Amino acid sequence: MKTLSAKNAAALDKDLMSIGAFSIDQLMELAGLSVSQAVYRVHPPSRGRRILVACGPGNNGGDGLVAARHLWHYGYKPTIYYPKQSKNDLYQRLSTQLKNLDIPFTEDFPAALKETDHIVDAIFGFSFTGSIREPFPSIIQALQETSIPVLSVDAPSSWSIEDGPPSSGPGSGFNPQVLVSLTAPKPLVRFFKGRHFVGGRFVSPDIQKKYDLELPEYEGIEQVVEVGSNGQKL
Repeated sequence: MKTLSAKNAAALDKDLMSIGAFSIDQLMELAGLSVSQAVYRVHPPSRGRRILVACGPGNNGGDGLVAARHLWHYGYKPTIYYPKQSKNDLYQRLSTQLKNLDIPFTEDFPAALKETDHIVDAIFGFSFTGSIREPFPSIIQALQETSIPVLSVDAPSSWSIEDGPPSSGPGSGFNPQVLVSLTAPKPLVRFFKGRHFVGGRFVSPDIQKKYDLELPEYEGIEQVVEVGSNGQKL
């Protein structure tokens, strides 16, 4: 499977906003929509409507906020854990949109974990490097230890984009049940063992050619495609 390095993923995002003329709002909306559709595919409402969305301070967290809004409209009951809320206008607006739907925000992750049917891990994405700062080490450890299914957005939080799970510490044994690779799979997918989706239906042919991407074919109105270990559509 051809993958997209962290460096190229960042460059591709810049190209989408320059050559492609997308705004960050548009890309985040389409990414979050993809995540919400993947949740619906793997965990339909009949399996339980309570969804805990754990959001980090950056774009990955923003994707989670968007996904939560769509999930509410699908009939789910999301709860948001967003301990490091950004003061950026975009993230403030995304949060307000959720509050306008009376979607609860919680500061007690362990308690919320006991009251959910599925978890969306939108803490850290492809730009994550360095050490995990508080309060996230204990959150990632809880994601590793829980029996509740977890869907990770673009990367299992704590994983290196190139090298996969850390050798020790929080996340070293974390392998979520579902991964949604946004735009294209990253090198870490070779360490991933669960159901894998590709989402983010916004790449033009010229950008696809520039980065030599092998993207699966999306059907109809679908925003995600489930792929196997070889990257082929299932």
